[in-house]
Amino acid sequence: MTATKIIAALALAASVSTAADAGCLKGAVVGGIAGHYAHHHAILGAVAGCAIAHHMEVKAREQKAAQAAQQTHPVAAPKTP
Repeated sequence: MTATKIIAALALAASVSTAADAGCLKGAVVGGIAGHYAHHHAILGAVAGCAIAHHMEVKAREQKAAQAAQQTHPVAAPKTP
């Protein structure tokens, strides 16, 4: 492993600080593996995987929060005469 790859891996691991960033770490692992097999671009794959997984994690949390809000405050159906 070259020094650049080691530094990039350490920087990526150090950047994981919140629960939302857990998706980043998972995506980076998957992206790194995929990038390695796609013409040896492991670092590029890890960065892309991190960004995509983080975005998906944020969207999933927003959707879960919206569902929880809807369950606690359901929309009243209009009354028919």
